[in-house]
Amino acid sequence: MDITYCIATTREELEQILALQQANLLANVTEEEKQKEGFVTVEHNYDILHQMNEVCPHIIAKDGDIVAAYALCMHPIFADKIDILKPMFDEIETVVPKDEKYIAMGQICVGKNYRNQGIFRGLYNAMKAHVQPEFNSIITEVDAKNTRSLQAHYAVGFKELKTYFSDDRDWVLISLQ
Repeated sequence: MDITYCIATTREELEQILALQQANLLANVTEEEKQKEGFVTVEHNYDILHQMNEVCPHIIAKDGDIVAAYALCMHPIFADKIDILKPMFDEIETVVPKDEKYIAMGQICVGKNYRNQGIFRGLYNAMKAHVQPEFNSIITEVDAKNTRSLQAHYAVGFKELKTYFSDDRDWVLISLQ
């Protein structure tokens, strides 16, 4: 397996992101998988995924022609485009200085066959390299029940900004400098 990190550039890559997302959506994984492997919360459609990619390209990990994992770059101009993420951007405004330039990591996911191989860390390293120096931090939120994801984010250097309640659940807002 030879994993390469790059930006998403083709329709096929964006479609593979959507397929990987579907396989890992909260509604599509078992209770055991949620606890052991984690899950993704937001379901994107092709149009918004493409629009986001045009502004700040998504980072993907590829195994040959297969998208094995992804990290979605979400510029703050998309704050009002996905209902479940609106509260995150509202909360960011309460803790991040107005002059700080940040990019939101809209979602990260590693395919089941590619987990525990350092790809999660590799995605964030590639994302940091790609978005700096334009952005000085990457901010995201994680469902507080998604302990697997929280542990992985803390392991790569994310720090908690705050916890808040929205959409009937607790969210942990985190930042990577």
